[in-house]
Amino acid sequence: MNKLLLKKSALNYLAKYDSSRKYLFNILRRKLMKSKLDEKEKKTLFNSINDVLIELESKNLINDNKYAYRKIENYSLQGKSKKFIQNYLIFKGIEKKLLDRVFQEFESKNPSWEEESAKIFIRKKIKINENVENYNKNLSKMARSGFSYSIIKKTLKTE
Repeated sequence: MNKLLLKKSALNYLAKYDSSRKYLFNILRRKLMKSKLDEKEKKTLFNSINDVLIELESKNLINDNKYAYRKIENYSLQGKSKKFIQNYLIFKGIEKKLLDRVFQEFESKNPSWEEESAKIFIRKKIKINENVENYNKNLSKMARSGFSYSIIKKTLKTE
C-alpha cells in the first residue's frame, strides 16, 4: 500500500460518506493498522496521511465548516436537540470553537430552529394527551433527548 492507495481509500470513503478531517484521519489510520504491511511501511504511510488530508482539503473535498453546518441543518430537520448535535459533531472530530462559530451562524439564519426541531421531535416521538402523567413522561423524554427546559415547556404547551 502506498500513498496513492491511501488517497484512493480516502476518496472511496468520501464517495459514500461525508466526513470531517479528524474522522477521516481515524478511518485511514484504522485501515493502515489492519493492513498486512510491515511496521516500517506502516509508519511511513501513517506520516503521509496528513499530506493526503491536506490535498483533499485544498480540493475542498473535506471541509469541517461545511460539514458541521450541513449536519446541524439535517439534524435540526430530524427533530434533534442542540446538545445531541453538539455531542455528535464533537464525536466526529469537530473542534469546539468551530462548532460554536457554526452554531452561531446557523442560529443567526434560523433563530427559532430549536423550537421547530422540538416540534418535529414531538410529532415523531410523543403521543400528546392532556393528563398530567403523560405530560411528565413527555417532559422526561424530551429532556433525555437534550432539549432545554424552557424549550420543552414552550413546545409541549403549544402542541
